[in-house]
Formats: sequence, structure tokens, C-alpha cells
Amino acid sequence: MAKDSQAEAFVRFNRVQKSYDGETLVVKDLNLEIPKGEFLTMLGPSGSGKTTCLMMLAGFETATHGDIMLNGVSINNIPPHKRGIGMVFQNYALFPHMTVAENLSFPLEVRKLEKSVREEKVARALDMVEMGGFKGRRPAQLSGGQQQRIALARALVFEPELVLMDEPLGALDKQLREKMQFEITALAHRLGITVVYVTHDQTEALTMSDRVAVFNDGRIQQLATPDQLYEEPENSFVAQFIGENNTLNGVVKELKSDIATVKLDSGDIIDCKPVNVSEVGERTQVSIRPERVELNKSKLPKKAHTLTAEVLEFIYMGDTFRTRLKVAGNEDFIVKTRNSSNQVRLKPGEKVEIGWSPECCRALDA
Repeated sequence: MAKDSQAEAFVRFNRVQKSYDGETLVVKDLNLEIPKGEFLTMLGPSGSGKTTCLMMLAGFETATHGDIMLNGVSINNIPPHKRGIGMVFQNYALFPHMTVAENLSFPLEVRKLEKSVREEKVARALDMVEMGGFKGRRPAQLSGGQQQRIALARALVFEPELVLMDEPLGALDKQLREKMQFEITALAHRLGITVVYVTHDQTEALTMSDRVAVFNDGRIQQLATPDQLYEEPENSFVAQFIGENNTLNGVVKELKSDIATVKLDSGDIIDCKPVNVSEVGERTQVSIRPERVELNKSKLPKKAHTLTAEVLEFIYMGDTFRTRLKVAGNEDFIVKTRNSSNQVRLKPGEKVEIGWSPECCRALDA
């Protein structure tokens, strides 16, 4: 999604901090701007600060320092029910004693809408999530996927401009979760709403988002589009957290603007793209994605590096083969290759020459 840097941010965190005990900061000096209509995911491990940020935006937690703005207005002192934000939780939070229609009607009653208007909006919201025939049922009579759809419809029924979702698909099985990922994204884009979505599932973040903010230790480590995060991680944490990644440790021997020559701890010398290194003699962790490594030496470009590797495991995975190798002392070096008719099946103990192009290899912080 193209962003106009001059456009007024719809959601803005301005130097926001949060501490529960007055000493330890769980969110540290957060600056974040979210334009209108964006699907932004906050991704990170447990305790990284992502859910706290969502709860401060919702109004269930108060920022210790800084400002949270919605549409140019500070909402620090506005109670949750007056912020006009839709919420979807992992546990659905549906009222068990109410029917589906009553659950959806509740946020409209709070807003004192007339009965006829309420009925019209409830019908429209249920149609949006393909649950029109379930008005009279109670939550206990619905499957997990159906309850999730109703929770989504309830968040959308009063037509909010901003919807917050906290691990909303965590309780669903894999197949249903994947189906719902596409449905939620398509619906958000069709309605033009802004979504802030929290998950620790990186696949979910990559498939659903316009941009992803990767959190660790109370800070955003990188904020970028899914493909940028995967292809161009800015530090070792992001490289390790997003997708599968191979690492080799070494020392920077030579540094130019576009090439870092690294002597690996095994003694091998390779060239990489310098991303997070600043001087010769610095320790570095080199990062290479498994699908960027070539097992067939003849397919490599001229300036590619080759290293001798020992096959430890060769696993058939249907559409791909996954080969675990010992490379430069690392016994967990993974190579993924597409299942094709000319794929040679390797055996444990075999020695192979593997390689990659220097631009696929990133010299990051140690």
C-alpha cells in the first residue's frame, strides 16, 4: 500500500512508555504512525510489549508517558467505550445468555440507536461474515469458527473506523485459521477500515498485513512490509524471528559500502551484504534464507561462494525437500529445494558443494 508521508496519521503513538511497577518499562519510547485504511500487525514473542500497546490504544491500559492520538485527537483520557473502536479477542467475549442478534445489537443499544436502525445494521453485519441464518442461536450452539465470525461482526456492527484484534484466530484449527486470515483481510480492505492486529504467529503476520511492526523487549525492531521484513531483515532478531533462517558466525575482515568480507569461525571466507556492521574486526552473524542456498553447483552464478557441506538429513515434504547439513561448523544449516523431476535424493553422510549469491547473504549484528 503506497503511503503519503505528508498524510496525517490516523493512529499515532508519540513517545509512549508503559510501566506496571514504576521501574521496568514494558513499552519503551514507542513512536508509530498508522495511516487510515492500513492493516498493521504487531508481531513479537510473549512479553515483547505488543499486546500492551493494543490495550493502551483500546483504553484498557493507560500510558505511563507519551500521547496516543486517534484522528489527530489525544485519546489518553477518553474511556474505552467512547473511543469508537471495534475489538475482537481470542476468547470471542460473546454474551452466552444472548442470541447472536442480541450480541450484535448490544453495542448499538449502548449508542442509543433506534430499533429499526439496529435491526438493519445487525442484518448487514451478519451478511458480511456469511452468518445471516444464525440470528436466533446462542453462542453455545455455534462452532469455534462461527463464534469467531460473530465476534468479528459485533466489532464491525457500529461501523468503526478502527478495529483492534488480539490473537483472534489462536483458538482455531490450522485449516479454519488460514481461511479466516484471508476472509478478515479481504473484509478489512473492502470496508476500508484500519486494523491493528496482534499475533505471535509470523505466517499470519506475513499473509495478512500491509505492514508489520516486529516487537522485542518493548521496542519496535523493524517496521516494514512483509516482503521487506523477510528479504531484508535489519538485525539478527528479525532475521531469526521471521521465517526460517541460517546463521554463520564470524568476524568482518574487510568492509566496503556494498560488500563485507567475513572470515567465519570455521576459517572459510565469504562476501556478504553489510547491513548491521560498521567496522573491521567486528563480530557478525551472517544470515541466509534456506531457499536461497543452491545444492547444485552448476546452477550458481559466477561470483557465488561455495562451501563443502555434509548431509545430515534429507526429508521429503511433498512440494519441497528439506536438507539439513553441517556447514562451517553449523549442524542445523537448512536448505529448501522445490520438488522437481531432476532432484537428486541425497543420503546422510554425503559431501556436497553448496553455495549462494553474496547479495542473498546479510552481515548482521552478532
